Amino acid sequence: MSEAPGPSRSQTDVVIQGIKDMLTQGTLAPGSRLPIEKDLAVMLGVSRGSLREGVRALATLGVLETRQGDGTYVTALDPAVLLSPLSFLADLQQPAHAADLLAVRRVLEAESVALAATRLSEEQLTTLGGILAGIDAELDNESDMDLEKFINADTAFHRTIAEAAGNPPLAALIDSLVGRTFRARLWRAISNRGSVRETQAEHHAILDELVRRDPERARIRMSVHLLGVEQFSAAHADEDPEAR
Repeated sequence: MSEAPGPSRSQTDVVIQGIKDMLTQGTLAPGSRLPIEKDLAVMLGVSRGSLREGVRALATLGVLETRQGDGTYVTALDPAVLLSPLSFLADLQQPAHAADLLAVRRVLEAESVALAATRLSEEQLTTLGGILAGIDAELDNESDMDLEKFINADTAFHRTIAEAAGNPPLAALIDSLVGRTFRARLWRAISNRGSVRETQAEHHAILDELVRRDPERARIRMSVHLLGVEQFSAAHADEDPEAR
């Protein structure tokens, strides 16, 4: 089933590739129980120790899960889980490279919001309106602005739009590209320079086009909004992200 290990290929790699082949060929499916360890090691031509290492690696990636006393199973292969390591990458990005990641996000979210414009439910539109209303209330009380609320609201706003696009892998990619730490760093910089109201106005402009169900104008509004964030990040790449 799997290739014999070569000089540059470890037995752990053989396990990972072998299980991947079983999934792609339909021998295993989401929710399937793997063969017992002894049999699977023979099938893949590896030692049981190497098999365990490969299984642990796939469990870390969210492909497999081990149930105590019940064996190892294939997960639901949820895109959000499988793509979650990207958020780790996003949070580790140095400020000098943050704009590159934001450029990828801009391309994906522009398409996502265009799809959402034709698929959003009335309930989702109400949710988006409520999210922005919460930020508006905070802005009315500038002396006591809660940055944590802005971060949570911004996350919820963009996540709701991505989910409304009806494409789970796309939504998972978007959500993973801007991790919590990365988003907090951006909002801190934006708030320090008094640009929160401008950012909020752009959010409202995006919502207006979604209410109109206009995919092209929604795409333009989202692109402009995220291009501004991208340029802002590039312009302040050399500054201390923790500066107050």
